[in-house]
Amino acid sequence: MSKKRNISKWMLGAATTLLTTGTAFSQFTLSGEFRPRTEYRHGYKKVADSAQHHAIYTSQRTRLNLFYKTEGYQVKLVSQDVRTWGAQSQLNSTDPSTSIHEAWGEAFLNKQWSFKFGRQEIVYDDHRIFGSVGWAQQARSHDAGIFKYKTDGLKMDVGFAYNQDKQQMATTSYTVPKSYKAFQYVWLHKDFNDNLKSSFLILNNGQQVNYTVAGKPAYHDNYTQTIGTHTKYKKEKLSVAFNGYYQMGKMAVKPAKDLSAYNIGLNLGYKINDNITATLGYELLSGNSQTDTTKAYTDVKHAFTPFYGTNHKFNGFMDYFYVGNWTQNVGLQDIYAKVKYKKEKKYIGLDVHLFSAAAPVWDTYAYNDEIAGGNATPAYKEMSKGLGSEVDLSFGFPLSKGVMFKGGYSMMFASNTLAYLNGTVDYLGKPDTRSANGWGYAMIIVKPTFLKTELKKVTK
Repeated sequence: MSKKRNISKWMLGAATTLLTTGTAFSQFTLSGEFRPRTEYRHGYKKVADSAQHHAIYTSQRTRLNLFYKTEGYQVKLVSQDVRTWGAQSQLNSTDPSTSIHEAWGEAFLNKQWSFKFGRQEIVYDDHRIFGSVGWAQQARSHDAGIFKYKTDGLKMDVGFAYNQDKQQMATTSYTVPKSYKAFQYVWLHKDFNDNLKSSFLILNNGQQVNYTVAGKPAYHDNYTQTIGTHTKYKKEKLSVAFNGYYQMGKMAVKPAKDLSAYNIGLNLGYKINDNITATLGYELLSGNSQTDTTKAYTDVKHAFTPFYGTNHKFNGFMDYFYVGNWTQNVGLQDIYAKVKYKKEKKYIGLDVHLFSAAAPVWDTYAYNDEIAGGNATPAYKEMSKGLGSEVDLSFGFPLSKGVMFKGGYSMMFASNTLAYLNGTVDYLGKPDTRSANGWGYAMIIVKPTFLKTELKKVTK
């Protein structure tokens, strides 16, 4: 039996050991999660062309969670299995789908300070820069250490990470794709009163740059800095949330390019009654202009990156923007309106987004037409910045006690500009928006607590 297949068995053994030995502890919880989700995709994340077929599949996340807390420390282990139904043979002998999602300990240094270390989820504020990405079946976790300070009305986290492929002997070269080499950050949160709360984040994010010198591989690390705030005001039926972040530093390219980018967001919520909430909002993420070809402009990157946020939460559920895509693009403007009805555990919501580019988009078709017409030096003309609109319907209700059903359906009404940026073109090379873009899901969630107890010291 493979090592990965023994993870859940080992966790159950650890739980049994804790309960049958004379260990002093105050709290122990053994819980789980079973979450299958069926999705229909046609034009999900990218505009579908007129010849594209739809996709239907079911994925499942299964977790076993072990949490243990005593006077001087607490620990958590999360064993996770993520698979697509049918992806493994019924008689498979190995199983690569199981992994450790979290494995961390936290030492309580005194009443205010603690140190949390190991594989862990890092979540701050509204998930815009650091989030758990819980919608994705695999979710996101980091191998990191965090010094945590907490007192009345004030929190501070100082975090750091340094990643390597393996236990190295004579190099610090890092080759894991879609990951960072290192980061350091400080997060401060202050509750000014019951209505006003604000956070401040400084993130120093390092990525490796690979190149060759005299025919031999070489590398170094470039760092960007993200500085900003998340501030929220809430009083009675009104809530206001503001995000403001600025990015600078050196991009992970050679020759190095400076970064100057920003993100601004404003969210206004109003509780119409006990069950209905309405929201209006606007978000701007800066991007790179396709029409400004001056050296002074192109020597600097202007596209904002939300790094490790839960991006599915923002800019529409169809994930056209910043969910493993849209980076170093023309940026985004998102004007949205939402309404949600919620009563007990039942809810239904409707979101409408109007998307446009934050930076100019080059109209290559007009440019090429001018060249074909004999103009050797045509001007860089702009396409419409409008990207389209999206409508998201979501709902949920209990199937039975402890079992939740969630579902939804979304449609993207894409513009020619979005189709062009997605590379969706017809046989003439022109943007293809003839096909309907839709995405739907149905998900069942069960989160059982197998065991929860508070024990005092046992003498044996």
